[in-house]
Formats: sequence, structure tokens, C-alpha cells
Amino acid sequence: MAEYQDYMIRAIAANDEIRAFAVTSRNLVEEARKAHNTSPLATAALGRTMSAAVMMNDMLKNEDDLLTLQFNGDGPLGQITVTADHHGNVKGFVQHTDVKLPLKADGHLDVGRGVGKGTLTVIRDLDDGKTYNGQVEIHSGEIADDITHYFAESEQVPSSVGLGVLVDTDRTVRKAGGFIIQLMPFTSDETIDKLEKNLKNIPYVTEMLEEGLNPEGMLERVLDGFDVRMTGKMPVQFHCNCTRERVERALMLLGEPELVSMIEAGREVELACQFCGKKYRFSVDDLKKIREGLC
Repeated sequence: MAEYQDYMIRAIAANDEIRAFAVTSRNLVEEARKAHNTSPLATAALGRTMSAAVMMNDMLKNEDDLLTLQFNGDGPLGQITVTADHHGNVKGFVQHTDVKLPLKADGHLDVGRGVGKGTLTVIRDLDDGKTYNGQVEIHSGEIADDITHYFAESEQVPSSVGLGVLVDTDRTVRKAGGFIIQLMPFTSDETIDKLEKNLKNIPYVTEMLEEGLNPEGMLERVLDGFDVRMTGKMPVQFHCNCTRERVERALMLLGEPELVSMIEAGREVELACQFCGKKYRFSVDDLKKIREGLC
């Protein structure tokens, strides 16, 4: 599976007027698909969001910073939530995993209709304990377009975002990845015009990946004619930090009356992590011990 190794790169170009990120994410999206048993449409929406999150987290400064993307749309997919850390770990879920819709006229999955209208929220949990939220209206539901819109509206950073997930006929992930291109405040008109011409002529992300392009190749294609300098590379992976202890704490938060009700029911309780689907089982005796911890 070495051919599908997931990693992200960052780069600068045009005398530091442009900063860029690109990722190949087939493995991590496939792991998420298996964890949640998602339909092709849900896989595409979740996978695009996960690819964006790992790149956006790399824009943060400190290794303990967390970034969360949350799409709250009125489409049939419901809420999409993804969290990425500064070590290339990303996890996420889509509320309704088995949504199916007709393909768009161009033959692509209709992620925009699946997401619908609503809000995109970007949450930054920084290592100093502060949390910053940015929120914009969902522009199209196509994920990449919405994140481009977010950067322009909430952060005033001109950006171009490309994301793609190609799902095979057996529902597995064939290709996944994306890029983010951002202009610095001092970018010249000449650089902007040249970049705009490039962006008009590039193929879909999935088409570039199908051609065999890696993240470096995608940036070279998007930034054709510019002096591109790679400044970093990092492996990325689907990883959830849930533990039995965390789930126990969640049970404690339910309070004593709810725990007593579970105990009196006399049955084992099974809870699943929203982000990775891992199941945790608690016997009646386990529940009694958790209740004792409240006293």
C-alpha cells in the first residue's frame, strides 16, 4: 500500500507572495469510510472536509493547537464535524452516513445538495486555552468552495481551495486529496493574474491524482511558471484519541439519576465514539463503580 501513503506538504512561491499546501489522503479517508460505513456521497463529503482540516491546522502555530470544521447544513447528510491536530491526525463523522442522491449532470457526486444550506464554523482551540470561532453561511455545500468563501469572508485572505474524493464502484476510496493556495497581502497584480490563469486551466483534484500526481506534482501544476519551494512535509492519518476513561467521564456527566436508571435496567450498556465508531461496553457492575465515583 506504499503507493497510497498519505502526507501533506507546504510550500511558498512567487518570492513569498504565495503560500500553498497540498495533501494526498486516500488511506485516511478510506479508514474513515470503514469506521462509519459511509455511502459514496457521505464518504466524499467527509473526505473532502478531512483533507481540508489537516491543511488548515498546519496554518496554526503551536503543536497543541486543534482545528475543527463543522458544517451544519439542512441537506440530508446533516452535520459534518472534523477535528485535526498539529501532528497530522484527523478524525470526523457525518451525521447521516447512508445518504444517496442522483449524480450531477457532469457525473460527479452531488455533495452540495447533500450538505444543503446553513453554516460553516471553524473552531481553533489554541494551546493557551483560548478558543476562536469563525462562522460563515454555507456558500454551495461543495466543501472546497465553502472553505474558499470562509477564508475570504472571515479571515480576509484570498484563497483557492481544491478538494476531491474518488469513490470506486465497490464503495472504497480510490483517490483523495487537495490543495490550498493563499495570497499574501503584498502579492503583486502580475502574480494574481498569472495564478488566476493557472487556476482556470487546472483539472479536478481527482483527475490530477488519477494522473499519478502526488502533492508536490499538484502544486507544480497549480503554480506552473512560479518558483515553488517546498518548506515542509508531514504524514497524515485517521486517528481518534478516544479511550475508555474518556467515555467513563462522559457517563459521569449524565448524572446520578440517569446512571441509576441504567443500573436498574440490569443490562450492559454499549456506547460508540462518534468520531471513530469504536464501541465501549459497560456491565452493570461497571456502571455501579462509575456511580460510586460521583459520591
